[in-house]
Amino acid sequence: MEFEKFITRLDEQLIQKIVGRSAIQILNSLNSDLTRISNLQSILLNIYSPVELLQEKKIRNEFIDILKKPEAEDLCTSLGKSTTGDVYSTLKTIRFSPKSAEWNTLLRFFEISVEEETDEFVFVSSKNVEVNYALFKHQRNAIKELNQKLYSGNKKAMLHMPTGSGKTRTAMNVICNHFRLTEPTVVIWLAHTEELCEQAASEFERAWRTLGDRELNVVRYWGNSQEDISNLKDAFIVGGLTKVFNLLKSDAAKISKLGSNCSLVVMDEAHMAIAPTFKLNLQVLINFGASLLGLSATPGRTWNDIDADKELAKFFNRQKVTLKVEGYENPVDYLVAEKYLAEVQNSPLLYQSGFTISERDLEYLQNNFHLSDSFLKKLSEDQQRNILILQKVDDLVTRHKRIILFAMNVEHSNLLATCLQARGINAFSITSKTESTQRKSLIDRFKSDEDVPLVLCNYGILTTGFDAPKTSCALISRPTDSLVLYSQMVGRAIRGTKAGGNETAEIVTVIDSSLPGFDAVANAFFNWEDVW
Repeated sequence: MEFEKFITRLDEQLIQKIVGRSAIQILNSLNSDLTRISNLQSILLNIYSPVELLQEKKIRNEFIDILKKPEAEDLCTSLGKSTTGDVYSTLKTIRFSPKSAEWNTLLRFFEISVEEETDEFVFVSSKNVEVNYALFKHQRNAIKELNQKLYSGNKKAMLHMPTGSGKTRTAMNVICNHFRLTEPTVVIWLAHTEELCEQAASEFERAWRTLGDRELNVVRYWGNSQEDISNLKDAFIVGGLTKVFNLLKSDAAKISKLGSNCSLVVMDEAHMAIAPTFKLNLQVLINFGASLLGLSATPGRTWNDIDADKELAKFFNRQKVTLKVEGYENPVDYLVAEKYLAEVQNSPLLYQSGFTISERDLEYLQNNFHLSDSFLKKLSEDQQRNILILQKVDDLVTRHKRIILFAMNVEHSNLLATCLQARGINAFSITSKTESTQRKSLIDRFKSDEDVPLVLCNYGILTTGFDAPKTSCALISRPTDSLVLYSQMVGRAIRGTKAGGNETAEIVTVIDSSLPGFDAVANAFFNWEDVW
């Protein structure tokens, strides 16, 4: 007996009992036609599977009562029961336990397919086993080379991989292997923004669930964290650089104790490692014999100060592992070809500001490797330049849903967001002054699937540690006087389709005549090779 046809025998009262009177009342209120018996029978089949209905004893007994007597007798016979006496009562006394012979007979009676189970062992001579935290061959090769350097007498190494190449995942494989080989131990991951810290903590948790061999404490030590990290013996600590440095200043004994328990320190965005305050942190932590792993897509401090770049290379004992992909001179070209990075369309936005760099500004640039705040403030107040940027955004939102705009300072970010909002564009500003809850809310909205163009103006926040793969456009309004910073800004918008991003990405760079600037990030990848 076909179950779907059997359902047509159910009357309104029984269907109401199954679906509930509340649902019937609501449907009646909306449209009385919805409660017609034919519609309710259809709803019943769409909401409940035949198996689900038959498993409920009360409903099953109701169904038995609806059977015609010859049908009930046939079912009794199939179940090996006598047909003398009250066959309906006989059927109701039978236990239809799931997967039992009686249950399978009942399903066959209603023409419901029964999954046959077998205990027979099937020998398979060859089978590919999938892994949950896999690496590509070029990443595995990088790890082999890295281990040779990291655990040698020098105990320092820099992992140099371009944005989008899986640098964090590769590092997490190294860390998980380190934990498996060293028990108990502490590994410390240092980063300079909350976004980078949370990204590292979450990624380690994901990796350790697959690669770990024991329960391990993951400690978040940034912001308002009150954790006492000095007494930890077996843990992965993600620390904000400022937080750890403050601990160093306030309690040298604690950080010394922490250093004695630590066997590996990881420095994210490692081109910052030789900044005086950060360098001191690292020296104290590795003073007890810990290895130091640096991570960077841009292993240099500057664009054109070879002495500063040499100092960074020297700090890591000139031990750098650079991602190499067979068949490609530059790994960035491989990542684009394989769609891990988007095809980049560079769109320079030319502007003649009329500003020239004064002797004083030029001296500042030479000494600090970036333009002075006062010069940037003057440039950010150029009305015609700002109008040009706003008009460009008007054009960009016609073909991009997620745009990041890098402003020159806090006031510039707020100014551009305000003007864009007034022009009817969903634009917001995030800076160091943005309250943390508001910042999270705006970032979450930007990362959402909301099908409207969103523009996120920012200053000093989203250059690193921000991963929104759907971003398909970056507008860089500040003079790109730092190749490291420029690479980081571009990296926010060039995720390819295999990384959840886009086929193409548009990079709009405001080019001011007579001011410094850069072009393609692929050309920057090997910029610092001579100092290493």
